[in-house]
Amino acid sequence: MNPVNTASARHYIWGGSCDGWHLLDVPDLSVIEERMPPGTAEARHRHLRSRQFFRVLEGEATLELEGIAHLLRAGDGLHVPPGAAHQMRNASTADVRFLVVSTPHSHGDREPATLESLQ
Repeated sequence: MNPVNTASARHYIWGGSCDGWHLLDVPDLSVIEERMPPGTAEARHRHLRSRQFFRVLEGEATLELEGIAHLLRAGDGLHVPPGAAHQMRNASTADVRFLVVSTPHSHGDREPATLESLQ
């Protein structure tokens, strides 16, 4: 096994301007490092099977979980249980980098969620 980092990991672009790197991608566990520029957000969604943990590495992000906004700064993390509607946003003026750990991996386990569906 060789060490993995953003230079060696499989890279993808999402949301037009956000980056992701698959640091580990196996059926029962996924570890992704992501970068979101200022003013970007992912679509609110939920995973039926996957449990996730988001941990901010640098910058500041808002992780909305079941309609409650949580401000996460570097070093902070938040658990997102299966079925919980969530959305990561970068309302700051600098990039945010964070890890998303999912078990099992969340590929193919995503459905849209609206604020109305939370009520």
